[in-house]
Amino acid sequence: MVSYIARRLLGLPVLLILVSLMVFSLMHVAPGDPVLVILGDFYTPEAEAGLRHELGLDRPLAVQYVNWIWNAAHGDLGASVANGQSVVGEIGARIPNTLVLATMAMIWGVVTAVPIGIIAAVKQNTWIDYASMTFALGGISIPNFVLAIFLIFVLAIHLDLVPISGAPSVLDEPWEAVRLFILPALALGTATTGALARMLRSSMVEVMNQDYMRTAKGKGLGSFRMYWQHALKNALIPTLTILGINYAYMLGGSVVIEQIFSIPGIGGYMVDSVLLRDYPVIQGISLVVAVIFIVTNLVIDVLYSYVDPRIRYD
Repeated sequence: MVSYIARRLLGLPVLLILVSLMVFSLMHVAPGDPVLVILGDFYTPEAEAGLRHELGLDRPLAVQYVNWIWNAAHGDLGASVANGQSVVGEIGARIPNTLVLATMAMIWGVVTAVPIGIIAAVKQNTWIDYASMTFALGGISIPNFVLAIFLIFVLAIHLDLVPISGAPSVLDEPWEAVRLFILPALALGTATTGALARMLRSSMVEVMNQDYMRTAKGKGLGSFRMYWQHALKNALIPTLTILGINYAYMLGGSVVIEQIFSIPGIGGYMVDSVLLRDYPVIQGISLVVAVIFIVTNLVIDVLYSYVDPRIRYD
């Protein structure tokens, strides 16, 4: 296992270079010019030339990329072209909020999906199964921003349980931030509930039809041990894959939720940067999200061997 993790970590720089090259190339072929956006009504040819030289955008693209990736390797993602602030500092101030929000949403998704998936599989082709899968399909189908508005209307306005929007940074007031993240986490994690429940139900049905499960039932093994210890562990492999993909998706897909609930995360920061063509910020966020995505997939791969002892990487 240690050697497998070491091999994966050794391949991390290559993956990051490929991701950075792709992001860098796409940003420079996309329409729009950050210099023109920044200057606005104050545009003059002299001001454009001066600002372009100051930002280093008058250099060849290959030189710009090499300089950027070299600085990134040393922990320097440059400065925002919009406000001159350090990209590392700006991302570092915002990404804890997004990570906590995504983690809370994932916890909500797992806690609700596991019992729903198991019960639907055990009660296969009954009204309980149909009702559970209808709920799961609804969670996948309803856009999270629609669900967010509904939750605000019910829980915040009518029941007055939580504030409608606004949350402090996790770094400044962690417990208050977590409390105010409950509502957006419910809105963001419900789709994950649906996806995990459907996958787990399908996997559980397949596992329960295996010979060893029929043997366990014939020996009189209790329902709890048979379903929760034997069937669930064998059905978790494909479910863990969906879990990892959804968690990584939440990091980039929380943009709308962060905007609705006024959460200072990297989603809103990314949107503002795209509108301003703020190359260093876009590239920095993309690189950080890529690292989190790769690490998440590595963790999921490691969990495979703990869930199923037959899986070995060494």
